[in-house]
Amino acid sequence: MKVNNSLAIVTAISLSGCVTARVEDAREATTGLNDGESVVVMAKSYHQGNETEADYINCVESALGRGSKGLNVIPNQNFVDNLFPWFEPRTAPADTKGLVKLMKRPGVTDAVKKMGVRYIIWLDGDTERVAQGGSLSCAAGPGGGGCFGFAWWQNDADYEASVWDLEGYETAGTVTADFSGTSFLPALVVPIPLIARTQSKACKGLAQQLRAFIVSDEKA
Repeated sequence: MKVNNSLAIVTAISLSGCVTARVEDAREATTGLNDGESVVVMAKSYHQGNETEADYINCVESALGRGSKGLNVIPNQNFVDNLFPWFEPRTAPADTKGLVKLMKRPGVTDAVKKMGVRYIIWLDGDTERVAQGGSLSCAAGPGGGGCFGFAWWQNDADYEASVWDLEGYETAGTVTADFSGTSFLPALVVPIPLIARTQSKACKGLAQQLRAFIVSDEKA
């Protein structure tokens, strides 16, 4: 049985531009972390030939581990190196059936247990510019110069995190984050950028929901 939870759509307009956000999770199994257990964040989108941005993975890792309630996060590269070559892009399991087969290989289960990894979080998605408009011109002359006009652009950050439980070799569920941000650049002599930090907000929103999802004792 799946249970869907969502955060309400929120729109904020300030000096950081306009951002609309939606974060949801769909649970398939009970989750929780015991003392000494860790999580690792991996890129899944290489299966489609478009690897999730490395800086976004690093951001989610950092956000998951931050604060007094932070999770123990094994750095992505450490995990890949310790399990070489089984989590390289060409050999990593594409689903939990492949995970079961992989865990039966000599040394794999022992390496995972040694690091204390309980959950693999597979990230998929990207941030892209979907629209833009306006015009801006700048000029310089003997008496000085300046920029005049107005420009805008919209970025969409759309990410999905699949949570695999290595205790039962099953999918615990998914968490999705969809953030749309519009940035503005008005200029009357001096340009004043009003930037919507779409990707960073998507990182924080996804990490917050992931942390609540993993440590929750909610039953599926």
